[in-house]
Amino acid sequence: MDVKQIFLLSIDALKERKARSALTILMVIVGSGLMIALNGISAGQNVFVNKQLNTLAPNILFVSSGQRSFGQGPTAASITINSAVVDRIRSLPFVQQVVPAYQGQVSLQSQGNYLNSPVLALDPLKIYLINPSLQMTDGSVIKSTDQSSIIVGDSIANPPGKTSAFLFVGETIRATASYVDPITGKQQQATKSFMVSGILQPTGNNQIDRAIIMNADAGNTLFHKSGKFDEMVVVAQSASYVDTVQQEITTLYGQNIGIITPKAILQTRERFLNGNNSFILSVAFIALLVGAVGIITTLYTSVNERINEIGTLKAIGAQKSFILSMFLVEALIIGLLGATMGLGVGIGGSYMLSDFSGPRPGAGGGGPGGGGNQVHIPPVFLPADLVNVWTLSLILSLGAGLFPAWKASRLSPILALRR
Repeated sequence: MDVKQIFLLSIDALKERKARSALTILMVIVGSGLMIALNGISAGQNVFVNKQLNTLAPNILFVSSGQRSFGQGPTAASITINSAVVDRIRSLPFVQQVVPAYQGQVSLQSQGNYLNSPVLALDPLKIYLINPSLQMTDGSVIKSTDQSSIIVGDSIANPPGKTSAFLFVGETIRATASYVDPITGKQQQATKSFMVSGILQPTGNNQIDRAIIMNADAGNTLFHKSGKFDEMVVVAQSASYVDTVQQEITTLYGQNIGIITPKAILQTRERFLNGNNSFILSVAFIALLVGAVGIITTLYTSVNERINEIGTLKAIGAQKSFILSMFLVEALIIGLLGATMGLGVGIGGSYMLSDFSGPRPGAGGGGPGGGGNQVHIPPVFLPADLVNVWTLSLILSLGAGLFPAWKASRLSPILALRR
């Protein structure tokens, strides 16, 4: 069997049917390119999410009233978190610190503009316990005991989609909060002026980027909490004691208290991302299968059109294996071209898609220092993944060519020459 001759005949056959061959190769390019692009974007998202979660201190626990799971609200709330509960948890073994916090929502007024913002009211210096890598803009100062000072997240100072900043360091703003009067039961409003003492640089954590941080006493007064905290940040002596501390708190309060740890957040995120990745890859695999169907159609049609040619080759001594190899090589060439070009198309396409997902930090709608809550997530390509997709595309192409090649090799030369 002359391998060179087989390749030459296969290439000539593809050239004779340029339009059909080009469309079939395009199908393989689209399938493999889509799989590469989606896989790269998905891997990039995994890296980004893990990077952001890793900024959380590994030795902290978020404790709230009522059983709570990540991404959901409390399902039971029979425990009121007050100073007594805080002191009780602080006295537990392996607990280093307990930082109680109030939460609420305010309407901010700055230079005639309005913006709604969540509030996290706690000792501002303790915010570094949650995210040790926090950085602030130039001129920022933390005034932990000043009830009239606030620290502002990047997405509040530089709202996404806006061309100018909402507020600046040193500016005085007005915050209006709503609360329910415990005596009358009616909705009331409280307004207080604050001075912006600091602006946080983007962290990627929406709980911080989209919030303002104020002194705990200021939050208690503004929201009329009467000393009833919304959550506590419990700091274990080290990451190895987190599970022990969680068990101790659960033993004390059972299912009436909710506990979330960075480890639990990471596990939930991983389950979500794994499911999302499986769905994305299944869609891309279907696209690749469509390309394989195109190869079957092209080669099967080619067999019917070349019956006389096949008969002639058999009449002059061509064996079944030669005919079989010739059509398989055609499928191989289609797969090689489609898979190889698909790698380039997929890599380029994934960067284009990721560019549309949001502006790069410091660019576009985040105002000065921008970025806002939209960040550019670059795709990630692992050599093993690229090789796997390229190999899969090649295997599917060869598999798609098996039936047409087998049919061609089984044609009777006498019947073929009669047609």
